[in-house]
Amino acid sequence: MSPPLVLLHGWGLSARVWAPLCAELEASDLAICAPDLPGHGAAPAAGSATLADWSDQVATDLPEGAIVCGWSLGALIALDLAVRHAVKVSRLVLIGSTPRFVACADWPHGLPTPTVANFCRQFTTAPAEILRRFIALQTLGDTRRQGLIRALDHALTAAAPGTAQAAALADGLAVLADTDLRAAVASVRQPTLLIHGEGDALMPLSAGRWLAATLPAARLEALAGCGHAPFLSQPEACAALLERFIHG
Repeated sequence: MSPPLVLLHGWGLSARVWAPLCAELEASDLAICAPDLPGHGAAPAAGSATLADWSDQVATDLPEGAIVCGWSLGALIALDLAVRHAVKVSRLVLIGSTPRFVACADWPHGLPTPTVANFCRQFTTAPAEILRRFIALQTLGDTRRQGLIRALDHALTAAAPGTAQAAALADGLAVLADTDLRAAVASVRQPTLLIHGEGDALMPLSAGRWLAATLPAARLEALAGCGHAPFLSQPEACAALLERFIHG
């Protein structure tokens, strides 16, 4: 029996987003756990806007030796878990991942700082609009864009202005904006599979290539015709890659 597979979703969504991938993995012997991230879906908020606090909350219910698969914000949490809660993580799968979401002078593989700052500022007054824009960015570069939009819409975490849910999602945006794990990546010892859409406009393939070159034990699989959510647009291919990585 393989260790449990834990799936960590991205910002603004919920564990429902993993349904197509879980359906493809039904015939496997994997025990799959897909928790909601802090403040998303039905999960309580972390109470702060730091990656460490978000990771620590996820780690509380994480079994030892799990195979941790994170996507987008979930991939940042998965990387942090692999470093600071290493006993909990036996293998790592990072989908649409980056060590740093925001571009800077020595990191060209992210969104411009003004773009991210505007997202964070506008989210406080118009969360629904910003969530829709974020979904649109995730579907860029994907040949199955319309179906992808429907799948992402179905998994959204609703957040009305001024609510606790909106405050938690604002913290999640701050985590994305403030996190820089580049210095920690070289200390990740777990075998790692990177899955990246070639057309990813949110966390570009160049970030995945940097991770593949810097992580001590990583392999990159780039999927043509995919944007930021390859496990939704090509769930069969992603499930096959996961099973080969876990059982190979």
